[in-house]
Amino acid sequence: MGITHVTTRIASLAQDAEPWEAEFLVDTGEIDCMAPKDKLIQAGIRPEGKAVYELANGQPVEYEYGFARVTFLGAETVTQVIFGPPETEPILGVVALENTGVTVDPATKTLRRMHAKPLK
Repeated sequence: MGITHVTTRIASLAQDAEPWEAEFLVDTGEIDCMAPKDKLIQAGIRPEGKAVYELANGQPVEYEYGFARVTFLGAETVTQVIFGPPETEPILGVVALENTGVTVDPATKTLRRMHAKPLK
């Protein structure tokens, strides 16, 4: 998608540290969320493992990931978050969108909440 941003708050699962809030790029091509490692650590989120991700240019890269509470548009979910380099633009991935019932209108590039999440 690439041009829609939304104010997003990232917090530890235990909520034992000050959450971090920023404008996140909404990226429906990205599965997980991503934020600068230093900001995630500051918010009390700890690395839980490592995974290999593929960059837009096809290059594989290994990043640490953890789990966090992600809040945007008045909805909250728990999702995997990638510990990115220090100047990484924060990304809101599709799993967080789908978990909260938020979709992206491709024509207007705006976010909208589904009236109900489908169970079919």
